[in-house]
Amino acid sequence: MIPCSLWMLAFLAGEWGVWPGLLLVVGGGFALVLVVGGGFALVLVAVQCLVALVNLLSRPWLTREIPPDEPLVSVLIPARNEASTIGNLLSDLSRQPWPHLEILVFDDQSEDDTAAVVQVAAATDPRIRLISSPGLPEGWTGKNFGCHTLAATARGEFLLFLDADVRLGGHLTANAVAASRRLHTGLITIFPQQTMLTRGEKWTVPVMHYILVSLLPLPLVLRSSRPSLAAANGQFMFFTAEAYKKLQPHFRVRNTRVEDIAIARMMKQQGERVACLLGDERITCRMYYGFREAVNGFSRSVTAFFGNSFLLALLFWLLTTLGFVPLVLTPLLTPLLTPLLHPALEPAALFPFLPLPSNPGVSLLMLWLAFTLGTRIFVSLASRQPLFLNLGLLSIHQISLGLFIFKALRNKWKQGFEWKGRLVS
Repeated sequence: MIPCSLWMLAFLAGEWGVWPGLLLVVGGGFALVLVVGGGFALVLVAVQCLVALVNLLSRPWLTREIPPDEPLVSVLIPARNEASTIGNLLSDLSRQPWPHLEILVFDDQSEDDTAAVVQVAAATDPRIRLISSPGLPEGWTGKNFGCHTLAATARGEFLLFLDADVRLGGHLTANAVAASRRLHTGLITIFPQQTMLTRGEKWTVPVMHYILVSLLPLPLVLRSSRPSLAAANGQFMFFTAEAYKKLQPHFRVRNTRVEDIAIARMMKQQGERVACLLGDERITCRMYYGFREAVNGFSRSVTAFFGNSFLLALLFWLLTTLGFVPLVLTPLLTPLLTPLLHPALEPAALFPFLPLPSNPGVSLLMLWLAFTLGTRIFVSLASRQPLFLNLGLLSIHQISLGLFIFKALRNKWKQGFEWKGRLVS
């Protein structure tokens, strides 16, 4: 279509004279660029809206099934400088209505009182045991080494890896066992419901669910064998011991900093079924404490959602942030676009069931706005977040996403970043 349109513009330029024709060609070319950019942006937000709606309708939360038996579940917690949070998690685990638990904590050379907090908890619950790190071997990240070491010690039929800042409630352990058996999964992962107390957290943390819920059809994570249709969250990863011991996932990704997504994709490549779910009140987490910490944290992993491609991440950000600009200008360029648009491609013709105005530019802008707001509403409902976070702070979230990406680029140029007092390359 575009080559034909350019040919038409060149023909008119020849018919109307050099200077008027040149202006027409330049103006028409600019209009075409805007149309193409706006078209990509419109298609993207439409797809996002559809994916988010599908995810919401699929009810992507852990069911409340209770298994008939009580197999041993090994709860494995890698911890580094988690003295302020790990006590709450251990208390939650002690109150879980599931008697057959062993709770192993790996102290990764903490510089605070993490070990002491664990020992106090172990004094009241004999199921809790502390394992101290002998030192980080070369070629490993700290968390991967901790998880691998814990798994080698675990005796359970199921292995539940938790981050130390997670909070658990209800019959979550029992529900995970039942779901794993019913779905025949090697791995179930849950993105917890996020607790956000400061303005900085509200400006940043919802971006994670926005990307996940609007880009990844969660039902296809389980049903499709494609590794690209996979995601995971290291805050909650529930393996069968059989699948884990066969594949040794943390060993395979031992030098990978975004290990959860890499593990999910690797397991699908190896033929294991993976389920990716969203959390409710049974599992919550406060990931970061403030704006700066959130930006530093998300910059470590943001590109993993885009296949570790900075280009795709940047393109996504540009289209979702500035995609409305071409559409805003489109009404002004309608006279230039009219000769180039086929009547069947006009918005009113494509969406006859919607009360769209006759001006194609205004119609496109209304569609973009409807898809964008619809996406945020569906994401909010699926992730159990207040609507105002995703609607009222929409622009701020887009700015935050841009900061994540540019910070990730900066880390790449610096060949690493500091995390919990340790330099990660």
